[in-house]
Amino acid sequence: MRPDTIILGIESSCDETAAAVLRADGTILADSVFSQLKEHAAFGGVVPEIAARAHLQHLPRLVADVLGKAGINYAALDAVAATSGPGLIGGLIVGASFAKGVALAHDLPFLAINHLEAHALTVRLPGLMPEGVPAFPYLLLLLSGGHCQCVLVEGLGRYRRLGTTLDDAVGEAFDKAAKLLGLPWPGGPHLERLAGAGDPGAVALPRPLLGRAGCDFSFSGLKTAVARALAQGQSRPADIAASFQAAVAAVLADRANHALEMAPGVTALVVAGGVAANGSVRRALDSVATARGLPMLAPPLRFCTDNAVMVAWAGLERLRHGATDSLAFNPRPRWPLAELSPPAG
Repeated sequence: MRPDTIILGIESSCDETAAAVLRADGTILADSVFSQLKEHAAFGGVVPEIAARAHLQHLPRLVADVLGKAGINYAALDAVAATSGPGLIGGLIVGASFAKGVALAHDLPFLAINHLEAHALTVRLPGLMPEGVPAFPYLLLLLSGGHCQCVLVEGLGRYRRLGTTLDDAVGEAFDKAAKLLGLPWPGGPHLERLAGAGDPGAVALPRPLLGRAGCDFSFSGLKTAVARALAQGQSRPADIAASFQAAVAAVLADRANHALEMAPGVTALVVAGGVAANGSVRRALDSVATARGLPMLAPPLRFCTDNAVMVAWAGLERLRHGATDSLAFNPRPRWPLAELSPPAG
């Protein structure tokens, strides 16, 4: 693949509408994200129909914006990639259909990107990480509002899930605890700020599955303990927030440590997803990696949450191996990483 190959990436799997233009050498020519926070805040969570309508309304403008910032038009593109699962089906249909239309109108290859694979490959974007591009295999902790998984990334299209959540995803746990504390949605950033004024050792909260074999997660009991602590009225909200955050960080560190024991020979511990932006979580996981002589790699904060740069890069990784997808590909609301396969090329 030529180093000047240019791809358009589109992300619309949940409540961020995003577009990016990327060159094969890793240069981000332009990217833009429209957050639908205001559209969903009044409901305390993402409303799928509202999300789909917002994607439909804003995506054409965002694509025109990134093409303009990159100083190119559709004729300069070599391919187009769009998140095609997993996610909210309405948003996936909007993004994938737009990308297919561009591919059809301009005779371009289309790449249907798995959202989880895009997160898994973000740290391989040249120039993004000061430590350089990690070699395969590495351990991925995917921590977001919809996902909480330990995944062994053995190569492009080769993923082995070592553990997952038995109930809530970790980002969902943050949002639910924040709601109990009366904080606005999305709760994670607000809870972290409140926790900064609290004592993480003030409230004895459980650490679900801590020390257990394997690397599965559970957070529902922790959320219940927060509700109980609030009902008792004997602790400051800031102390409860700090204690909750400390419990989550301890559990994630323990699970990561167990996952690394299950995956000897990895080159790095990679953390991705919105919860990777939490400072306490980053520090706890960095300590685990350092103790094992490994780098802990987390993308810059703006690339931890959903974005189109990661979609474009995943498209380039696949395109480099000769992989493309049919315009008949149907978006998939459920699309486990285990169902992917290495490109034939």
